Formats: sequence, C-alpha cells, structure tokens
Amino acid sequence: ATAAKHVVAEVEEIVEPGQLEPDAIHTPGVFVDKIFKSPKLEKRIERLVLDKGSSGGKEKSPAQLTRERIAARACKEVQNGMYINLGIGIPTLVPAFLPKDVSIELESENGILGVGPYPKEGEQDPDLINAGKETITEALGTSYFSSSQSFGIIRGAHLDMTILGGMQVSRKGDLANWIIPGKMVKGMGGAMDLVGSGSKVLVVMEHNAKGGAHKILDECSLPLTGKGVATKLITEKAVFNFENGNITLEEIAEGLSMEDLKKATGCSFNVVNNLKTF
Repeated sequence: ATAAKHVVAEVEEIVEPGQLEPDAIHTPGVFVDKIFKSPKLEKRIERLVLDKGSSGGKEKSPAQLTRERIAARACKEVQNGMYINLGIGIPTLVPAFLPKDVSIELESENGILGVGPYPKEGEQDPDLINAGKETITEALGTSYFSSSQSFGIIRGAHLDMTILGGMQVSRKGDLANWIIPGKMVKGMGGAMDLVGSGSKVLVVMEHNAKGGAHKILDECSLPLTGKGVATKLITEKAVFNFENGNITLEEIAEGLSMEDLKKATGCSFNVVNNLKTF
C-alpha cells in the first residue's frame, strides 16, 4: 500500500474516526484511496502445508529420501544460535534434522522472526504464513514486523545464513533459482536480496534435473538470482565449496565413484586433498 498509486482496502467493518486505538492502526489513511466493505470476507489459505509427523510406517518414495538426505547433510552446516532464512522446498526440511542441542531462529521475508513448524490438522491459521505462503506456527518468542523491517534485517547483514534451493549453479557460484522462462511466476520474492545480503548462502538441490540434465554448469542458462553468491552447494551426490570463483569438491556420497560424479556434473571442479564421504 505504501508504494501504490491507488489503494483499495477490503475490510470487514467500517467504524467512525476515533474508534480505533492509534497503536492498532497498521496502515494510516493517507495511503488508502477507497474502502470496500466485503459482505462475506473469506480468508483463504493458498498453500496448506501440515505437519504429517511420522510416516506411519508408509514407505517413502525415492524422491523423498533424496530430499531428506540433502537436508540431513545441510543441517551439519548449521550452528547453535544462528539466525537463518529458509527458502521453500528442500530448505524447509532442514530443521527436522537438527540435533536437539542446536537452537536456531528462522526468519521469513514477510515479517516473522521465530518461524515454527508446520501446523497439525485443524491448527492452521490463514493469517499465519511464511513468505512462500505456506501455513506455519509460531516458535517460542516469535515476533512480527513489517516487510520493510524484514528487508532491513536482510540488507543490514543481520542473518548468519540463507538456505535456498536451486535450478542451476555455475562453477563460479552463480545461482539461478527463481524462474524458468515461459512459466508463470509471481516474482523473485526476496531471493535477490537474500543472496546479496552478505550472509552465508547454502544452496541445496538435487544434483541433476529430470532426465539426468546437468544443473551444475560452467555458466547458468537460466536467469540469474545472483552472481558468485553461493558459499556452498549440497546435493545427494556431493558437497562443493565456492571460493574466489572456483568450485571445489569437499565430500562425495558414499558408494559413488569419482567417474560417475564427473559424468553427473556439467563442469570441471577441484578436489580437496582430504576428500570425505557422507
């Protein structure tokens, strides 16, 4: 509303001037041009995501196991007390694999610090969502603030780490993760600000696209989110580190040969002397 040329506010109730407490007003009238009183205001949940708890003995799909393997390895990069922003997809799985003695604060670009787990059935609240519009809950000590203050946290380098998914990553650490040309998206969201914030940028993604196409390349072919922004990349097959425009293999999946990893990767890479497995 603060940046729009014309604002129409849909409201549940219209009251007389003075009936609202000053500290209860979120948007001053100077920003509002018209008011529309809805006869039936329905708060819809765009992305209902629930805490399903245990799989209940159901066998997990190979894709699910792959995503969980990546998330489990990613959580080893997290340290106690960190302030972290999680992207949608695989990054949201990371907290489930954190040791009990590791406590972190999750921030969401829409103005939440202290994002809790997904709600259980019946506990969802249409007003309580993350930046990806997924239903969430509050963690102990949650605070709310405006989106502008949220980006002040991000741009002011107050976050310790950002964990994002990726569509493509280049050997120089360039990241493309927000659009495939020709497909409808609502916008980049906060990704560009997050990767440029100065925090560590941990990219988590499947090593290859459907059909085995390379996602780790000499140069990204998709529109970039940021150039040279990735700090580390974790896939189900490998862990790479980025430094001074170079990509270096630090860990390889147990049972995977170096030859197979090179075939699955669309660029050359350096290898540390003490290569580990995970």
